[in-house]
Amino acid sequence: MAQNPFSCHPELEGKIAPPLSSFFRSFNVASFFDSKPELRWVLAHLHSDEARERLRHRFFANYAGGDLWVFAYGSLMWDPAFQFTEVRRASVSGYARQFLLKDIYGGRGTKDAPGMMAALDQGEHCEGLAFRIAEADIDVESEILWRREMIGHGYIPTFVTTLIGGQPVRALTFVANHEAETICPDITREEQVHYIATGSGFLGTSKEYLANIVSQFLALGIVDEHCSALLLEVEAYQAAR
Repeated sequence: MAQNPFSCHPELEGKIAPPLSSFFRSFNVASFFDSKPELRWVLAHLHSDEARERLRHRFFANYAGGDLWVFAYGSLMWDPAFQFTEVRRASVSGYARQFLLKDIYGGRGTKDAPGMMAALDQGEHCEGLAFRIAEADIDVESEILWRREMIGHGYIPTFVTTLIGGQPVRALTFVANHEAETICPDITREEQVHYIATGSGFLGTSKEYLANIVSQFLALGIVDEHCSALLLEVEAYQAAR
């Protein structure tokens, strides 16, 4: 196990938020939304703490043990919030990063001005990062991960095969739940650009979210043509407005 989490990718050091100081580390759904009267309606659309914990325990009920790898393709790449012992460049086949998660719950968009974030959906290939969580820390760190990624119904926790250093590794990730109202597989490119260009919330803007993905890839020497082209279109849209 690597002593320095960034030993394989020193270029990422300083580009990933320290987990212990992350907003998501101590994020509490009920108290946070209760402090924002304009967003209290959102609570009815989220998992309760009890329901979310039941889902987590059910998911890990048959876990075989050992360190847990987590495949990140969105904001986890720069702000995982969970403590990790190693981070590696990773890729997944059979899935693709798709901007089809419409944020109307206040994070990076609102009901009146939706934002847009990524979900992992069926596709050819997805580049990302894989984080290793030590076996002894899985219970504590996965609770933080669930509280962040499973706040609503947009994702389904899934084990996928990732390639790390050319070797297949089983990793946890979160794929699009097509039964969720926030997953919009038929969204047009024009709608994506508009929502990313205008969406904003308590986590920041949707454009910042997309720009951070492109930035992490640039640090790794990865060119994601889809994300790069989408960011250029968003910037042009904003300039025109």
